[in-house]
Amino acid sequence: MNVTTRIGTTVKDGAQHLASLQDGRAVFLEGQQVADVTTHPAFRNACAAAAAMYDYQALPENLDRMTFADPQGHRVNRAWQLPTSHAELVQRREALVAWAELSGGFLGRSPDHVASALGGQVMALDVIAAQDPRGAAVLGDYYAQMRAADAFLTYVIINPQADRSKDWGQQQGEDLVASIVDEDSTGLTIRGAKMLGTSSIMANEVFVASLQPLKPGEENLAFACGLPMNTKGLKVLSRKSYEQHAVSAFDNPLATHFDENDAVLFFDDVKVPWDRVFHHRNTDLCRAQFHDTPGHIYQNYQAQIRLTVKLRFLLGIARRITETIGTVNMPPVRDLLGKLASQASVVQAMLYGIEAAGKMRGEYFVPDRHLVYAAQVHTQELYGSFVASIRELAGGSLIMLPSSVKDYANAEMAKIIRSTQSSAVMSPDERVRFLKLAWDAVGSEYASRHQQYEMFYAGAQFVTRGHAFRTADWAGATGLVDQVLDRTSPPLG
Repeated sequence: MNVTTRIGTTVKDGAQHLASLQDGRAVFLEGQQVADVTTHPAFRNACAAAAAMYDYQALPENLDRMTFADPQGHRVNRAWQLPTSHAELVQRREALVAWAELSGGFLGRSPDHVASALGGQVMALDVIAAQDPRGAAVLGDYYAQMRAADAFLTYVIINPQADRSKDWGQQQGEDLVASIVDEDSTGLTIRGAKMLGTSSIMANEVFVASLQPLKPGEENLAFACGLPMNTKGLKVLSRKSYEQHAVSAFDNPLATHFDENDAVLFFDDVKVPWDRVFHHRNTDLCRAQFHDTPGHIYQNYQAQIRLTVKLRFLLGIARRITETIGTVNMPPVRDLLGKLASQASVVQAMLYGIEAAGKMRGEYFVPDRHLVYAAQVHTQELYGSFVASIRELAGGSLIMLPSSVKDYANAEMAKIIRSTQSSAVMSPDERVRFLKLAWDAVGSEYASRHQQYEMFYAGAQFVTRGHAFRTADWAGATGLVDQVLDRTSPPLG
């Protein structure tokens, strides 16, 4: 991607982003290579949704709220801002909330996600420099380039599941896990696969690393780099496109517009020049770049920001369903709505607590590590039950809908639909339109993918609980026990 196309105070807009995606990237779907993701029926609306985010920030009335001037004078999204105070952290969060609201929180890997992860890493470049000074300098330069371009980055930081009973270095098949197969004076050659490549079809670059622990002897799997999505040999193997298989925008309003896609990225002897390699053959640095810097905290803090928006959206769905079917004033329904409202507010309060309990790390303000992980543990468990509660409130309303918008083309069917889809608060057609949206949010195949995503994007629950265990103030908690014991129960003797 050309990072010199935006100089000074010009702001990246949607047209620029769509043009940047027409770069010859190798995306494969249903056995065929996709010529242009911006026009293909499997991806075009998702690409347009990403472009709409850049158009939103470019509106004159949104310029100050959504963007800031980086040290080189480029006007870029606040996702690239490195907060130096609690006030700046909140200012940045408000911009990220505004972006998430454009999709109701259904674009999980939006441009602010990996920008947050990289920002957290460069806040503590000394961690990488302690073991690889050259790589730390490269990462700092890369961040500045991507920030100046206001680039959309995705990442692939986990390995294919394969045989979970074995270490990564023990897996069968030489090409399974992306690894270093050659190294010379010009750079590294990488072969193998990484996951999950969410939003890779509409991103400019991919950040490649290993978040999962590596052991001595697995040095060939240990590297981190950044690559343009059209890099020679980089192949994107898309999952089924919910956008392409959606019936219509009327029947599947979310799937048709916000299917961010997931993909396996296969590195077919990809050459990575040294000025794109952040470290290599160092298993400890793979861990340290995420966990000894604020990188892991900032990327998951961004996810919590987005999730607060998504839960507000789903809460609105819940309330509207009960109004639509006339149950909103029933005591058991109001009880459940109150519970959902409380749960969504608890997540919102946790976000504010994450920020308020943050501390300075050097010159930068960092959200509270333990509270980020505590929020993740809570929301991984919450999301499924939240959706289940909405389905309980809906009852049969979500499964007595017309088969598709085409039913309205038949005058006899349209008459029956309009006589059976009655509501006290909206027309029959509005009822069907809204309930189609509700089903796409909580019951469709697209919704099922989102439930799986919210459960596992941060790792399995035992992983996030492990983070919460490691970062808890156990000394403070047990010290309080000792303090109370000392005050109330004198020793025997």
